[in-house]
Amino acid sequence: MSKKALLSVYDKTGIVAFAKKLDEMGFELLSSGGTSAALEDAGLSVTKVEEVTGFPEMLNGRVKTLHPMIHGGILYEMGKHEKEVEAHGLPDIDLVAVNLYPFKDVVGKEHTLEDAVEKIDIGGVALIRAAAKNHERVAVVVSPSDYDRVVEDMGEHGEVTEETKKLLAVEAFQHTADYDTAIYDYFQKRYVGEDFPQWYTAMGEKVQDLRYGENPNQKAAFYHTETTSESSVLKANKLHGKKLSYNNILDLDSALDMVKDFDEPTVAAVKHTNPSGIASGEDLKEAYVKAHACDPISIFGGVVAANRPIPRDMAEEMNKIFLEGVIAPGYLDGAEEVLMKKKNIRVMELDSWDPEPQGVVYAKVAEGLLVQDRNFKRLDIDDVEVVSKREPTEEEMKAMEFAWKVVKHVKSNAIVFTREDHTVGIGAGQMSRVDSVKIAQMKAQSDTSGCVMASDAFFPFRDGVDAAAEAGITAVIQPGGSIRDQQVIDAINEHDMSMVFTGYRVFKH
Repeated sequence: MSKKALLSVYDKTGIVAFAKKLDEMGFELLSSGGTSAALEDAGLSVTKVEEVTGFPEMLNGRVKTLHPMIHGGILYEMGKHEKEVEAHGLPDIDLVAVNLYPFKDVVGKEHTLEDAVEKIDIGGVALIRAAAKNHERVAVVVSPSDYDRVVEDMGEHGEVTEETKKLLAVEAFQHTADYDTAIYDYFQKRYVGEDFPQWYTAMGEKVQDLRYGENPNQKAAFYHTETTSESSVLKANKLHGKKLSYNNILDLDSALDMVKDFDEPTVAAVKHTNPSGIASGEDLKEAYVKAHACDPISIFGGVVAANRPIPRDMAEEMNKIFLEGVIAPGYLDGAEEVLMKKKNIRVMELDSWDPEPQGVVYAKVAEGLLVQDRNFKRLDIDDVEVVSKREPTEEEMKAMEFAWKVVKHVKSNAIVFTREDHTVGIGAGQMSRVDSVKIAQMKAQSDTSGCVMASDAFFPFRDGVDAAAEAGITAVIQPGGSIRDQQVIDAINEHDMSMVFTGYRVFKH
């Protein structure tokens, strides 16, 4: 009984060359539809599936390979089913090369429901699943990138080795799992519409292995889990520098998130996912200088993000210190060449700029996955509630608007001191809010008198306001909502400060 290879692919990349190699190795080629036409056009002898099954393709191609003569030829086991194989004349199918209708591609652009339904592969998935199930005997190939590996294996060993068959089967199961996940997600959103359905699915394709995780004893990898138009570290091209680390990616992502909130030329300097400084300016160099000045010590070994292409003069300023990485939507006048003078700095470039946050946020916990919306909410400064006797000045209101954009990116308990367009002191990640106030003052490299303060959540006691008054803070923006709000307001009035409530908090854990 001659060996047979069943070839049925939507993506025909490399299929003719692969089929020619199989033909040379003595395989009889079985095929259907467009694949058989492509092979015949290349001069190859092909047995059509309908010649094996005795049935023509039907229902506009919906039924081609769904037949016992095909699936029996794939699923039979050696040493167990020979009598049935002989009795029914089942073909000896030892290799199946199949890839599926491009469902993701179709639903990722303008389409109709009919378009989506017609790109749900049935026969292809069944063939892959059958071959993968019987991988002890059958080699299943779902990616054109595997054709050469299979040919080399057969050339060297006379057959596809057991180890290769196992690896191909794993890839095949992943392929159908990803396909089914995409279909489920599409129809769940279309027919049910729940943001957080009863069954949450997440698939990811590995982008790269990382040197290690947060620490050298931890293994790590970077996965691509969803596709949106939003600018992200995943879309950035590395122009220069060492391989990205786990911590680099987290810091670059955090820094990029920060500058997306600003329309003005803005720079964020980040260390361990917290900003050491954020500033806006007439141009990026001015913004960088201000961001650097907020905490010139902590920025050492950090990363920098900008929401505009970086000019040469900013790059020259950055080169005065050690930075782990920089990310921006482009570089001007040879700015990247200036940065590349530093051997190890990771220079990351985005091809385009889309700052709108999309998708969800994941956090892994033992035996579970936390999923939440991205923090889309933006403050309209005209909607805040003035709760103090003294009305904020126009300058204070502008500074508080800036401060609120910043504080949402600082780990809780978060306090920031700012002026109209730059941070002056940042207190992050403390268990006590008053301690965050004290740290913000301690970290400040310039006079804090006349600054405003933002708090990511309410003040449980008046001590935070009293500490801010000692630092010279004149206005406070916070969510409000404490049972001791009135005590806090009384403290504000005693110090002749002004205060506004936003009505919502911006925790970042």
